[in-house]
Amino acid sequence: MPIIRRLPEILVNRIAAGEVVERPASALKELVENAIDAGARQITVKLADGGLDGIEVTDDGCGMSPDQMELALERHATSKLPDEAIEMVTTLGFRGEALPSIASVSRFTIESRTRDSQGGDAVEGWRRVVDHGEVVGDGPAALPPGTRIRVEQLFAKIPARRKFLRSGRSEYAACLDVVRRLAMARPEVGFVLEHDGRRVLAVQAGETAPQRVARIMARELAEDGVVIDLQRPTSSGDVRLTGVAGLPTFNRGVADHQYLFVNGRPVKDRLLVGAVRGAYAEMLARDRHAVLALFLDVPPGDVDVNVHPAKTEVRFRDPAFVRGFIVSGLRHALDSAGQKTAQSPAADAMANWQTEPVTPASAPVGASLQSLFARQYAPQPSFASNRLNEAGAAWRSYEADVLAPQARAEIAEDVTPQADHPLGVARGQVAGTYIIAEAADGLVIVDQHAAHERITLERLRAAGMGEAVARSQALLLPEVVELEEPACDRLEEAGEVLGQFGLTLERFGPTAMLVRAVPTVLGRGDVQALVRDIADDLAQNGAALLLGERLDHVLATMACHGSVRSGRALGVAEMNALLREMEVTPRSGQCNHGRPTWVKLAHADIEKLFGRR
Repeated sequence: MPIIRRLPEILVNRIAAGEVVERPASALKELVENAIDAGARQITVKLADGGLDGIEVTDDGCGMSPDQMELALERHATSKLPDEAIEMVTTLGFRGEALPSIASVSRFTIESRTRDSQGGDAVEGWRRVVDHGEVVGDGPAALPPGTRIRVEQLFAKIPARRKFLRSGRSEYAACLDVVRRLAMARPEVGFVLEHDGRRVLAVQAGETAPQRVARIMARELAEDGVVIDLQRPTSSGDVRLTGVAGLPTFNRGVADHQYLFVNGRPVKDRLLVGAVRGAYAEMLARDRHAVLALFLDVPPGDVDVNVHPAKTEVRFRDPAFVRGFIVSGLRHALDSAGQKTAQSPAADAMANWQTEPVTPASAPVGASLQSLFARQYAPQPSFASNRLNEAGAAWRSYEADVLAPQARAEIAEDVTPQADHPLGVARGQVAGTYIIAEAADGLVIVDQHAAHERITLERLRAAGMGEAVARSQALLLPEVVELEEPACDRLEEAGEVLGQFGLTLERFGPTAMLVRAVPTVLGRGDVQALVRDIADDLAQNGAALLLGERLDHVLATMACHGSVRSGRALGVAEMNALLREMEVTPRSGQCNHGRPTWVKLAHADIEKLFGRR
């Protein structure tokens, strides 16, 4: 019969640390949350090698007396629960395990001074040092009112845990994300973050939530976002939704740019993520994600924050109400933006805009296909901007645009399907998206964007094995793309591999990349969007996939940016060029996302539709 025994205190603390201190970012989160709960107005964070070599958090909060400091390093001791009503907790941390857990797996130094301990012979501050669970130092310290905590040698005596930590760059990216989220959650608090002696983030106290969000997330949100402020009464109190939501046209390739908060607490909750996806469902492509920061404030009794050790998940008493409230609030805010878009064309581009000419049927096939890659697509001018002074013609144009079928057809020189063309010959275009072709055995419908996307991807793969001169097109003026520092780190690390496919990048300061050349097959596309999406792909898949899989994700992103878009009118010669290229391209039956690129209606199927069989 097995014998039940009590575990040693140091082992109990290490087991608890397994839940609380997963990596440097986990310890940093607990320390910054404690500083916020202490009423700090200014918090300074210093990291060494991404937190692997050291973490220091200094605040100007209420501080602790020596006896309170001693009690704070005991398990299950907290000042954040004045009574047993845990469901009414309003602070960020309340378990009382963070400090002893961190101190049990590191060399932990805490210094603190209360605001009223001054003058005479009174001790103005106190220091306590704990080395992996053992107190090795205790005595007075000189510091201003507040608390300073240093965490060093994390997991130094637990090599099994230490070897599972990632590189300094990866750990720094996680720490930066923690500070950014907490800084957005508390705009009334000033934050400073330094990494290896370099200041990477500094925000002042007293900003509004939209100002803080735009400053930390993306400056473009000030122009390409809408402010949300919605309040609704309930039986237990008011529920309020605030924040900033990016326009549907201001999107990213991954959902990592969605910041969600409940009662000032950063969370990653499935219910909230699903509500955001539902609000944008009809406005975003399936592989694109909104950029936003939402702050949901609900009565404390209507949300349970004690369902996860790291307090990153919550549970709502009425989840259906919360989901509906968020969906309706987001849609109302986006509807109020009217025709505002984040992709308005530049004035010089609009001045050069002209109607696309009809390509003669005798144009060479090769030249037509090249035009799909090299010619830059200019957005169609709006109905109002082009016909503002033509009151009589406006109505007729409206009738023609709305009531007429959205199709395009031209007389083709070769009116008989050729047997050696499996996909037939083009007869027209429907809705600016689908190519209609006649084959010897039926009717072929092609999704032009999906098909061209596959062709571009295969060309990029082939270019990776060709000459650099043939696969790369130098930019006349190198373009600067501003990104977050971890994204720049990932791009710099992958720079050599990206260069093999024609994308030449250089580091241009801590938070910017310089684009010197792009793959030839992409033509003159949106370089900014291309680099941002590649950075998102590397962030999402860089560590989890093998090199070949990572390259496939990156090349698929590049191919999508270099492909002809839905809604673009094509000439017959261009359509036929696309069909011929599909016939010689591997895996051209599906796009890079697994969707079909073409379907065929056999003659027998068409006859059945009309009752001939």
